[in-house]
Amino acid sequence: MSDIDSLLALTPEEIEARVLALGEKKFRAKQLQEWIYARRVDSLSAMTNLPQALRDQLSATTALRTMTLSRVEGASDSTRKFLFRLHDGRYIETVLIPASPALYGEKSDRRTLCVSSQVGCAYDCQFCASGLAGFTRNLSAAEIVEQLVQVETLSGERVDNLVFMGMGEPLANFSNLVRAIEVLNADWGIRLGARRMTVSTSGLAPRIQQLAEVPLQIRLAISLHGATDEVRDQIMPVNRKHPLAELFDSLHHWKQHHKQRLTFEYILIEGVNDSLDQARHLVKLARSVEAKVNLIPYNTVEGLDWRRPSVPAQEAFLQVLTSAGVPATLRREKGHDIAAACGQLRLKQETELGIIESPIPAKRITIGG
Repeated sequence: MSDIDSLLALTPEEIEARVLALGEKKFRAKQLQEWIYARRVDSLSAMTNLPQALRDQLSATTALRTMTLSRVEGASDSTRKFLFRLHDGRYIETVLIPASPALYGEKSDRRTLCVSSQVGCAYDCQFCASGLAGFTRNLSAAEIVEQLVQVETLSGERVDNLVFMGMGEPLANFSNLVRAIEVLNADWGIRLGARRMTVSTSGLAPRIQQLAEVPLQIRLAISLHGATDEVRDQIMPVNRKHPLAELFDSLHHWKQHHKQRLTFEYILIEGVNDSLDQARHLVKLARSVEAKVNLIPYNTVEGLDWRRPSVPAQEAFLQVLTSAGVPATLRREKGHDIAAACGQLRLKQETELGIIESPIPAKRITIGG
């Protein structure tokens, strides 16, 4: 967790306790809360209706912003990737994604923010850039919330949807994730509807069951990427600990508590998971929990020897799903010209600065069938 004490993820009760501990009146807590969340000021000096003494005391021990913008890269499709430098000198990525009505059937002005939950990742999915340099630390709840606050300020645009699909495994940072969701959703906080937030996981079955008990109608996406244990074991090490049977037990539990349709994210990788046999297995899995499927052609990552299937192969895979009545979309990746796959920009920046060594390229895996 961050060792900087940020005000950006405090509940009203916690704000009140701080104000009272500093010898101030209770009503000052409400004023402070309004400055933090409703007005979203970035410095305590801007809180003009608070006594100077209180602002000085808070400034000595707390902060409203703990990360600074290092770089913004814009793609031809209007996707923008924000690289933020954290207080400890590490970097994370946050991606603002516009809607594409022709592909998604979405409103043209809808904007989705993809946020990170960790610096790096410990789960070592073989096709992903996030874990190439290993895991450094969890983000604090405030650092998660601050990504949205900063991007809305920097872009001048309102975020309509939030997806926890950036760097890291959100459910491995469970307590900070849940706190961030609370702040993002609350009427006293950021006020983003729970149904507009999606948590993506590689398959931490026990945490899925735990998240199901959180009384908010957030959405859940599973980074499936393989429809049999044989394939998932080789490209997603988490499957060796929580195989498909255990994962789907947890998804049935989830469905008992949530009405929203589950989503399976499935990156199509040539010669690895793009066979029609995998498509037929995927049909059975999706039907078992009434899930929809997002097919995503592999987004090239420097240092990884993977390729996307041909367009006809992509469409053949999709056809197996749709012919079986499974809701499925073939998504053309966003931000291909700005290296928008998770972790690429951060990896490049930290390698150039000598924070990490250049990762060794992974060996290509070919799975028959």
